[in-house]
Amino acid sequence: MTPLIAVDDLAAALAGPRRPVLLDVRWSLGGPHGLETYRAGHLPSAHYLDLDRELAGPPGAAGRHPLPVGDVFAAAMSRAGVHRERDVVVYDDADGTIAARAWWLLRWFGHPRVRLLDGGYRAWRDAGYPVTTQPPATTHAHFVPVPGGMPVLDVATAALVARRGLLLDARAAERYRGEIEPIDPAAGHIPGAVSAPTAENLGSDGRFRPIIELSVRFAALGVRPGVEVATYCGSGVTAAHQVLALELLGLRAALYPGSWSEWAADPARPVATGPDPG
Repeated sequence: MTPLIAVDDLAAALAGPRRPVLLDVRWSLGGPHGLETYRAGHLPSAHYLDLDRELAGPPGAAGRHPLPVGDVFAAAMSRAGVHRERDVVVYDDADGTIAARAWWLLRWFGHPRVRLLDGGYRAWRDAGYPVTTQPPATTHAHFVPVPGGMPVLDVATAALVARRGLLLDARAAERYRGEIEPIDPAAGHIPGAVSAPTAENLGSDGRFRPIIELSVRFAALGVRPGVEVATYCGSGVTAAHQVLALELLGLRAALYPGSWSEWAADPARPVATGPDPG
């Protein structure tokens, strides 16, 4: 199953006999709460999930958005009607950077049939499909979490991949270079990591770039057969977008969930600044 679904294909699936579960995971740093956005309008039958409470554990030494405990995630999925035999489609406002976290977590916890709505809520609305302010019907399922479905790194293995393979930094280039750091205690990047901003996975319309363009982009970054690839970002959320983009190319990349928010929390860990040496 491809990890993406287009709006027209989603509309057709929702009209068919095997309707997917829809999960709205809109979230904005410093903006209105995602639940407010959801209540103002969402795809019909979509259930809202909260990034901070249901798609991440409490912030702390493991980073700002560590992986959630399996029971917490399972309870959220069960309330939304998610189970292993039913397709799931996740979406956010447009670019998929938040929805990719839900996509990745479902895959990590063992769900085999999950896709991300390319272009998100905006693409759906702009295509003329209906939106609603009505809550979905109450539903319940039994989601059984089976962690380990996607490769992950910890602090030590992230440092190893940066030395022996390819560790992609999905943050904006100025954060990678250490010119700005609006959130975490240190500015810069993990030594040996390569700058690969998530935003460059997307076209001007907020959808993923064509496969051939993504292939050229990642080849230029050093992605090639036989090279171990992993990715990180600020808190392990938008880096999942990088994992999804690579999966579109048939490549499997590991995610470092703690990301820079974990790495930079310990002043003893080395920090690099400046441009990508490549």
